[in-house]
Amino acid sequence: MVQDQDNFRDSIGTINEEGKRAWIYPKKPSGRFYEYRKYVSYVLLVFLFLAPFVKVNGNQFLMFNVLERRFNIFGFPFWPQDFHLFVISMIIGVIFIALFTVAFGRIFCGWMCPQTIFMEMVFRRIEFWIDGDRGAQIRLAKQPWNAEKIRKRALKLIIFFIISFLIANVFLAYLIGSDRLMEYITDGPFQHISTLVSLLIFTGVFYFVFAWFREQVCIIACPYGRMQGVLLDNKSIVVAYDHKRGEAENGRKKFRKGENRDALGHGDCIDCFQCVNVCPTGIDIRNGTQLECVNCTACIDECDAIMEKVNLPKGLIRYASEDNIEKKSKFKFTPRLKGYTAVLVILTGILIGMLFLRNEVEANILRLPGQLYEHKEGNIISNVYTYKLINKTTKDIPDISFRLLSHKGTVKLVRHELFAVPAQGLAEGTLFVEINNSALKGDKNKLNIGVYSGDKLIETATARFLGPRSYK
Repeated sequence: MVQDQDNFRDSIGTINEEGKRAWIYPKKPSGRFYEYRKYVSYVLLVFLFLAPFVKVNGNQFLMFNVLERRFNIFGFPFWPQDFHLFVISMIIGVIFIALFTVAFGRIFCGWMCPQTIFMEMVFRRIEFWIDGDRGAQIRLAKQPWNAEKIRKRALKLIIFFIISFLIANVFLAYLIGSDRLMEYITDGPFQHISTLVSLLIFTGVFYFVFAWFREQVCIIACPYGRMQGVLLDNKSIVVAYDHKRGEAENGRKKFRKGENRDALGHGDCIDCFQCVNVCPTGIDIRNGTQLECVNCTACIDECDAIMEKVNLPKGLIRYASEDNIEKKSKFKFTPRLKGYTAVLVILTGILIGMLFLRNEVEANILRLPGQLYEHKEGNIISNVYTYKLINKTTKDIPDISFRLLSHKGTVKLVRHELFAVPAQGLAEGTLFVEINNSALKGDKNKLNIGVYSGDKLIETATARFLGPRSYK
């Protein structure tokens, strides 16, 4: 296989020989895959912008409130007590991505990653509109600062900043909740200075990423590019150059009309470099699978267009595995894929089961630290406890009371009255449990305490009850 750069794996495409940033000016892509990607991007962009504002049973569809440790995933609320469910959900997500990476390479990066969608389908398209295509952008970058360059740079900066500000607001809605965000907007930005500062910081980060750092997020910052090197094998379907067909015996060669390339021993690659010019990460796909490749399919569309112009078969660059190119073997559901699928199915089943078994109210009743039991009249032993009730639903739970389920005795609240647990809130306080000493077995007893809403048992909690040590 002939290669133009034998040392292409020694450095990344965004760094030049002097170690400085090599700015990439990709050609504007076009073709069937690009059209498919646009449709997918539009759907995902709508989802991304609407998800924090859509409610399911009163819960925000997606929310990741790290500060208060409250998460909503597809309308299901997760509290700190549900952290194990959240962890399982994240593990399922990782395994799901790993499964698709083993099977189809870095397809998530090229089709679904928010970084790629915003960069290629929003910011890059605005750049094409303002600065022009690849050649015009290169000329604009080289020309001195004049009225045209200042106007285009200023217009791009303003539009990029506005879009970054909108993205930052949506990002904040995911973090603090859309209701609180709308409340802050209604109150005015200067009523919540700390939130405004956070919003401007997010805006600056997004602007930096999409206006300057760009493809280096995928190449340098994102660990997924490195992870694919572990996950991929010769059976993984990736965006690949068919070197067997493209190079043949005597390598690639510029196209000349009327010549017999087969007789000369040259492959179908006409060395036009259009696959390189259109690549958003600046690589040469003909060098083989590389960590910089995000499987965006831009090179497939461009190569197919060139092949059509020179009357050669399409598919010189296509979705294919190394085994498919070398041995013409078809895709198989390998034991490795079966293993990932089995783990994914098992974890998904466990998560679904836990979601169905999860109570809508979480009750914690603990003995007050440092307090011993109290001996009262009538051989009554009393222990003092603190309770915390968490309501995971979107409705208030009224008329809360406690009853002993495991022993005969009484439960007395300090407040001496029924109370309610607010929607998606908590209630806490102090209670006393009194049991006749004759009903106790030893100095440590396990209690089951029922939490009732009216006459309906909504949760059961356990606690330790201390009593006098018996000597026999």
